[in-house]
Amino acid sequence: MNLHECPLCPRRCRIPEGGTGFCRARGVRDGRVVPLHYGRIASLALDPIEKKPISCWHPGSTVLSIGTYGCNLDCAFCQNASISRDFPAEEPEAARAATPEALAEMARSLVPRRNLGLAYTYSEPLVSYEFVRDCARLIRQEGLKNVLVSNGYLCPEPFDALLPLMDAANLDVKAFSEDYYRSMCGAPPPCGQERAGEPTHAGCAAPGALAAVMRNVESAVRHGVHVEVTYLVLDGENDDDASVLGVARWLADLGRGIPLHLSRSFPRRFDAERRPTPPETLFRLAEQARRCLDEVRVGNI
Repeated sequence: MNLHECPLCPRRCRIPEGGTGFCRARGVRDGRVVPLHYGRIASLALDPIEKKPISCWHPGSTVLSIGTYGCNLDCAFCQNASISRDFPAEEPEAARAATPEALAEMARSLVPRRNLGLAYTYSEPLVSYEFVRDCARLIRQEGLKNVLVSNGYLCPEPFDALLPLMDAANLDVKAFSEDYYRSMCGAPPPCGQERAGEPTHAGCAAPGALAAVMRNVESAVRHGVHVEVTYLVLDGENDDDASVLGVARWLADLGRGIPLHLSRSFPRRFDAERRPTPPETLFRLAEQARRCLDEVRVGNI
């Protein structure tokens, strides 16, 4: 069987003709890896910028926010699984078709309502990479701003190529542990650590998921993008002081002013039996993180 490798994320899915990759947003058609949901909008709203969450950049503004379908992780606790992982196999009929031109015009029309541009969010926007890129170019031409809300799990080349078009980003760090990314987020092992029956990475030198995300956060900071980081705290999983301090110290090396959002988790999807994160846990972790960072916010309280 002839397999075609997707170069977008570290999974490096090898896909047969007519098949789809793990993200379910990319597939092989006529011998090429292509986006399957280009312009199919699952969610559309004018949100406060603080909802992304981005709290230290143009506060009080709004941003036109779009979400497409698919994700290259498979988090047990996903809050948007109906559009990221659990949507129907066939092209969703409820999706609204949109062109980059139409979205750029909509964003411009909303400037009187304090809209500063377009945010790519809700599911994992980067699995619809070409659509994000095309929209971002037009948004820039309108003199507006681009905001990326992402898990950051992308190969270096496409990620860095997009950064000159981005003005701000909120990037997830799920935990300070490769094992957590595997057990709770469905990430594959780093190359050389595959287990029997698991897909390989086509011989690439793919890092672990945490390493890939950290590399991309660092790159976004170096490129001058305004970066904020979200850490979703799950009760009994990644709520230890050492994990949060690890993230805080790493971010502090990049800049003490990088905002860290510690977000409360509620039961979702396959993690429905877990209790909501106790607020006192977030307050404790925030105090720990403030030893390293100037801006630590607690969310979903």
